[in-house]
Amino acid sequence: MATKIQLDEQWYILATSSPADERRRVLKHNDTFGLFDRFGDIQPIGMGEEGIYHGDTRFLSHQELLIEGVRPMFLNSSVKDDSSLLIIELMNPDLHPEGGDTVAKGLLHIFRAKLLWQGACYEHVRVVNFGLDAVKADICMEFGADFADIFQVRGYQRHGHGELLEPQTANGELLLGYRGLDEVTRRTRISFEPQPDKLSANRAEFRLQLPPKGEVHVYATIQCEQGPQAARPGSALSEADAYLQAYNDASESIGTYRNCRCSIVTSNALVNQWLDRSVSDLDMLTSSMPEGSYPFAGVPWYSTTFGRDGILTARECLWVDPRLARGVLAFLARTQATEIDPARDAEPGKILHEARNGELAALDEVPFRRYYGTVDATPLFVGLAGAYYERTGDIEFIRSIWPNVLRALDWIDHYGDADGDGFVEYARKSENGLQQQGWKDSHDSIFHSDGSMAQAPIALCEVQGYVYEAKLRAAQLAEILGEAALAPALRESARLLKQRFNEAFWCEELGSYVIALDGDKRQCAVASSNAGHALWSGIASPEYAARVAGRLLGEDFFCGWGIRTISSKEVRYNPMAYHNGSVWPHDNALIAEGMARYGLTDKALTVFSGMFDVSLYVDQHRLPELFCGFEKRPGEGPTLYPVACSPQAWAAGCVYYLLQACLGLSFDPDKAEIRFRHPRLPPFLETVEINGLSLNDATVDLRLQRYPNNVGINVVRKEGRAEVVVMA
Repeated sequence: MATKIQLDEQWYILATSSPADERRRVLKHNDTFGLFDRFGDIQPIGMGEEGIYHGDTRFLSHQELLIEGVRPMFLNSSVKDDSSLLIIELMNPDLHPEGGDTVAKGLLHIFRAKLLWQGACYEHVRVVNFGLDAVKADICMEFGADFADIFQVRGYQRHGHGELLEPQTANGELLLGYRGLDEVTRRTRISFEPQPDKLSANRAEFRLQLPPKGEVHVYATIQCEQGPQAARPGSALSEADAYLQAYNDASESIGTYRNCRCSIVTSNALVNQWLDRSVSDLDMLTSSMPEGSYPFAGVPWYSTTFGRDGILTARECLWVDPRLARGVLAFLARTQATEIDPARDAEPGKILHEARNGELAALDEVPFRRYYGTVDATPLFVGLAGAYYERTGDIEFIRSIWPNVLRALDWIDHYGDADGDGFVEYARKSENGLQQQGWKDSHDSIFHSDGSMAQAPIALCEVQGYVYEAKLRAAQLAEILGEAALAPALRESARLLKQRFNEAFWCEELGSYVIALDGDKRQCAVASSNAGHALWSGIASPEYAARVAGRLLGEDFFCGWGIRTISSKEVRYNPMAYHNGSVWPHDNALIAEGMARYGLTDKALTVFSGMFDVSLYVDQHRLPELFCGFEKRPGEGPTLYPVACSPQAWAAGCVYYLLQACLGLSFDPDKAEIRFRHPRLPPFLETVEINGLSLNDATVDLRLQRYPNNVGINVVRKEGRAEVVVMA
């Protein structure tokens, strides 16, 4: 049930009840994803978020498998390690079929398998009779489709709706449809093999006759269709063959993608499980776009292109797989704003925040069809371009997006710094847009020490660091591209920014940088994790960096699992708040990388250890978007946040960045060097093997061995010209 909320809160996820099942199962392929309970069903209960979604619309809102009208008994369910297939095992309860013999519980094994491929969900149901007598039993699948926009599922209240079309049953198919106010028709086509013995508008029934030790197979294909009606791809195939082909195609696609990335195996089986889950989640969340691979932010609420999330995920994974960064840069370059549009918070040169494809976005009922209300994606875009070159030496690609980099730099200096004070600020132009436009974008995230909200325009602490890094990296690219006059100007601008930042944002009373300056240039004297991002970007002075790092590992920040978003001493601290006391894995990974940058690797190891401990307790070793910031208690796991996305791309990528931070790993493509600066490993890792690590046209396999104060690095195999350099 939705709740009435204020305008500036309306884009946040409402939680009017608990999730239907905390052990939900997730599948995704490109812009289609499925959220199921552990039985493999879709239940319209709890928060009501389960379903099969395509293009920001829920094409199936109810699915339930029943035997003799009752739910089977649960045995087990899991998603394969490569995230390609959901497997569920069930058995019958005691059954009393009408006109038949009683079937004792556990005689029938019910196997379900689901996969998503090319806009469809393929399902295989196998029922096996392990009894000594023949069994007659009916199974049925119940269906429903509400065609709700993702924002409706999140809690947005619409004033008008399109038209649900009359369900159609013909040739053993069920067709559910909806004609939206955007004049687009969306259909859910459900096909079966064998044809149901009885088919209605919401139910398909199959009468099973199972000899002793016999089995029966049922296949169902749920196809999401949009626009002019067309035959389902592969409709010439039987449903069994379509399932098998989709399974083979999905497996081949995953294998091909993984073979192009380096692999990591450690001495700790539990770390390996964390790594395996992370790589599987990243593969699942990554969608194929015309420009290349793009990691969608998270399931269920953010399964689309987000600028900031895509950029930071690509940075976390850059050393493992640079293809993500290239795809992100290419897509964001193509969608870069070219004109002023206050309704979308767009200005020339600004980088996209979020793009949506659903009915509400098409009608502009929500402003997110192509929305630019983010202050940090633009400098982060420039920073990623520089980091991508540093990792790959791919100057031709950089040359192709260089005009976009220049437009982004122009936005930073003119629109981002509208008052000319040298700091980049934000103030939303649209009443419908986001009030807060940094990564902590909930309405109550930027405030003063007394709890009063900061008034715009707001200059965030971390954003100044992103701008600093952007200008330094752009200067390096300018030199390589022959723009000799631009490089020194950018470096001088960065130098002045660093000087002014350390003067204006440092608060001696806090022993840290403040979270922001408000519209009157007053310090928002709040101790927050944002200050740790100043270490990540390199804008912090060495003296202040050491103090910030120590502060963030103090008991008011470090809860044992990780660093909280704000100190527990702040007036708005709430360990259950989205941005005011929770713990975010990606935030911790960036901070750890920043600590290591300043030689504080021991502190980065503490953060790494906390995140590892989290991975031991969460379902499937999958780090969620965030979790509550309660103090770590012996023998208990972290407290989960009820509407966190899981999987979430930048949470999945954090393990790679934590490892890179502690190893001091960097690259120099011009000198063909893979560099380790004072590498360290945490106590729970004796060895790490990195296989297939590439640089230019070279590939190396490495074996890293932990010692008390350093790491030994052995080159196991090398092909091509590359040197491994260990720096003191």
